[in-house]
Amino acid sequence: MAEPSHGAAIELENLTKRYPGSAQPSVDNVNMEIKAGETVVLVGPSGCGKSTTLKMINRLIEPSGGRIRIDGEDVTDIDPVRLRRKVGYAIQSCGLFPHMTVAQNIALVPRMTGWPKARIRDRVEEMLDLVGLDPGEFRDRYPRRLSGGQQQRVGVARALAADPPVLLMDEPFGAVDPITRDHLQDELIRLQHELRKTIVFVTHDFDEAIKLADRIVVLRERSHIAQFDTPEAILTSPADDFVSGFVGAGAALKRLNLTRVRDVGITGYPTVSVDDPLQVVVNKLRSSGTNEILLLDRRGRPYKWLRRGDLMRAKGSLARAGTPVHDTVTRDATLRDALEAVLTDNTGRVAVTGRHGEFTGVVDMQTLLNSVHALLDADRLEALEAQTGLEEAQEPRTSAELEGA
Repeated sequence: MAEPSHGAAIELENLTKRYPGSAQPSVDNVNMEIKAGETVVLVGPSGCGKSTTLKMINRLIEPSGGRIRIDGEDVTDIDPVRLRRKVGYAIQSCGLFPHMTVAQNIALVPRMTGWPKARIRDRVEEMLDLVGLDPGEFRDRYPRRLSGGQQQRVGVARALAADPPVLLMDEPFGAVDPITRDHLQDELIRLQHELRKTIVFVTHDFDEAIKLADRIVVLRERSHIAQFDTPEAILTSPADDFVSGFVGAGAALKRLNLTRVRDVGITGYPTVSVDDPLQVVVNKLRSSGTNEILLLDRRGRPYKWLRRGDLMRAKGSLARAGTPVHDTVTRDATLRDALEAVLTDNTGRVAVTGRHGEFTGVVDMQTLLNSVHALLDADRLEALEAQTGLEEAQEPRTSAELEGA
């Protein structure tokens, strides 16, 4: 596998977009520096200019004024087609060409760039595996035969196929259901750990911004920057009331989006396979010391939770026994995702899965509650220290202190 390129720094200097006939510019004099390899998320009210700002980076929308530099190169005046081949782009509803197969969609930019056929073929396989899709199963499918989540994965694979240093994403997960959206977000976090591209991501969902971003840009109208900082800094120290409005209530609980499942205790759990004879399953449950066991499908993915009573009623078959696993999380999921999954499955734990959905362990409710309490305690301590510091600063100084000053 070829070593992926890393990200490139992006500089926006006095970037402006004014449409003919408009009294005000849509984007007004934006200055921003994005570090190589970081994920920056633009968030703001509808119509504030965040998507326009994003599209000016690869000149899908031409700027009216200002400069764009990528890795030090001023791209404002170079051929926009050549620029777009160097910048990956993923959008809502993925934008796949319906008359092309998955492989043809992914191969589009490498083919236009002039890559050899063998290299393109290898790259398609590599990209499908990277986004968690089996090349043998998905390579020759057409987009209409894919679920919404699978289409979005292919869209990301296509955006990354030519190994660009920069990836622009315009609300790419906005059109899928909440569970699929959580898993796609986790997948993007995992990919970023591996690839370290520079990602500029637009969303209207502040919780999504907290989950994905190294830094968040909160935009006012005309893309004026209200605050550009880390998610934790924005949650704990919003710049003004406008930013506080985006944070909303429950900032402490929103910090659950800053901690990943991989950072807490993932433990093993007794499992059996759908191919195991019933007596093997019964014996495994008896020897496990638990009242429940996890049944895996033929690919090693979580399938059902089996309790002792389920096995007594199985009558020689597991087909109708047990409770289906409704939700799982990956190691890159947030504690908030895990907590929601535990409450949805109502088993007191959630199964953690790998890239292809295979079972890797569980996180239980007690572990999650301990993490929530730790976050709340940290917030209380921080608030107490801040209040103590304020009171000390306001205390009247003695004569001796004043003389010493």
